[in-house]
Amino acid sequence: MEVIAKRPETLTKTPFTYCPGCLHGVAHRLIAEAIEEAGLINQMAGVAPVGCSVFAYKFFNFDMAQAAHGRAPAVATGMKRARPDMHVFTYQGDGDLAAIGTAEIVHAANRGEKMSVFFVNNAIYGMTGGQMAPTTLPNMKTTTSPYGRNVDDIGYPIRVCELLDTLVAPYYIERVSLLSPADIIKAKKSVSKVIQYNKENRGFTFIEFVSTCPTNWGIDPVKSRDWAKENMLPFFKPGLFRDKGAEEVKS
Repeated sequence: MEVIAKRPETLTKTPFTYCPGCLHGVAHRLIAEAIEEAGLINQMAGVAPVGCSVFAYKFFNFDMAQAAHGRAPAVATGMKRARPDMHVFTYQGDGDLAAIGTAEIVHAANRGEKMSVFFVNNAIYGMTGGQMAPTTLPNMKTTTSPYGRNVDDIGYPIRVCELLDTLVAPYYIERVSLLSPADIIKAKKSVSKVIQYNKENRGFTFIEFVSTCPTNWGIDPVKSRDWAKENMLPFFKPGLFRDKGAEEVKS
């Protein structure tokens, strides 16, 4: 029998328990495959804070630590500095990273900490009931903005990649989409590059995944991807913001 695809050893045998249509499982798979391909299963450790991301410890088959809400970059900083022989990454949602964890992500990036950050942006607080997040789109309805996000009152969504791109130290910054098979294939290449940079201790690397939350959006799982393509991608445009590795090759 020909094996077309198999579960990487970097994932446990525990079935994903995310909601139907949730793309956390896709993001997990991409990260796990890249870590296995880089041969880092025994040298990698991840940090997941509060939110749907916290369940990552059940699915990744290597050391995982749980951090307080928003504090994953601070915990990962401590881990990497205490064990420079190890490689670390954080796995965070938008309500976590772009709200209570804003200071942690900005200063870890500004210091150029040798870690990778995987940021899942679905424009809403998922685990706690669908509240408005820093990434919630203008006029988007949530449980705490039932009439839609009023930018005159609340302000505009935060574009994290663009924010971090103003800093000098980060080594790699990219926003990718998980909304179609073609997008996922492209995202896999980006994740693999980031894990390789992590293996080489190049510096602070950051990937934002544009994702969905069908349950809290109140949209059919299939239609949620179309909604995200039509509404999220125009505001959170996928693209490469910085790749110092490529710049070094050119020079």
